[in-house]
Amino acid sequence: MTAGRSLRTLGLVLAFASCCFAGSATAQQYPSKSVRVVVAAPPGGLTDVVARSVSQFLQEKLGQPFVVENISGASSTIGAVQVTRSAPDGYTLLVNPSLLVITPMLMSVQYDVVKDFTPVSNLGTVPLSVGINPGIPAKTLQEFIALAKATPDKFTWASESVGSVGHLTMERIQRDAGFKLLIVTYRGTSPALIDLIAGRVSAMISPIPNLIEQFRGGTVRPLAVATKNRVSTLPDVPTLEEAGLPGIEIGSWYGMWGPANMPQDVLAILNRAIADAMKTPRVTDRVVAQGLVPVGSSSADFAAFQNSEIAKYGRMIKDANIKIGN
Repeated sequence: MTAGRSLRTLGLVLAFASCCFAGSATAQQYPSKSVRVVVAAPPGGLTDVVARSVSQFLQEKLGQPFVVENISGASSTIGAVQVTRSAPDGYTLLVNPSLLVITPMLMSVQYDVVKDFTPVSNLGTVPLSVGINPGIPAKTLQEFIALAKATPDKFTWASESVGSVGHLTMERIQRDAGFKLLIVTYRGTSPALIDLIAGRVSAMISPIPNLIEQFRGGTVRPLAVATKNRVSTLPDVPTLEEAGLPGIEIGSWYGMWGPANMPQDVLAILNRAIADAMKTPRVTDRVVAQGLVPVGSSSADFAAFQNSEIAKYGRMIKDANIKIGN
């Protein structure tokens, strides 16, 4: 009997050790196959550039393909929902701007940011800029506002998506300055920018990287930046406060998420690799040239940052009484 109990005890110990070893081996093997990186925006915009830059580095660093897939539409919610329905094993990831946390405050969506996602890393932040079609006879933001007040039917805003940071900033500027223009919503940056350059819409508020080349080429005229101080890439462009609209300081940021309940060991692997990516010149040179300030935070730090941003935008939307379709 004693010998039997000893054998059973030994068997249990060996089984437990085997499970622990298997779990450890699984973590060490990640990734053991290709990883799908969903970008909830069309190709060509900053979200896509950031996702592809980081994914290429992760592929080289971790030895498996990180395949970027663009799934745009419905204010970037279609791609996001697909990620929430995927296995939380680290093989399906999402790259999205801060729109992900803003949209649920403005419209009904099929996900809960806090409950349905695992924050992986804050990839970087960017300031916003206000640009208009150069055919409009306005050299400053106040001149554009005066035109908009005088003939509102002649002018329109282009919004990259409903509830984007740019959209919220448009609503806030209109509310503070006392005018109202039609906001035309697009499925991403590229189609909105095409129409802005063509003059089919009048103005746009977007992260500086989305507009910087057009500013430099003269196809879009910069009027202001939504930062506390002027930015080095646009030293001659005033802040919103300098342009006569104090108290508006808003930026965008870009993050990576996975489905809820991702394993901590997988997160650790991704966090280390992303931190390395955001210190590697072949990655940072490309995204910095687009205006991104690289971050590469840990999962815990990103979760805390995300929650603070949810609180900030919630207050902003409530204080400004911003409503979709209002």
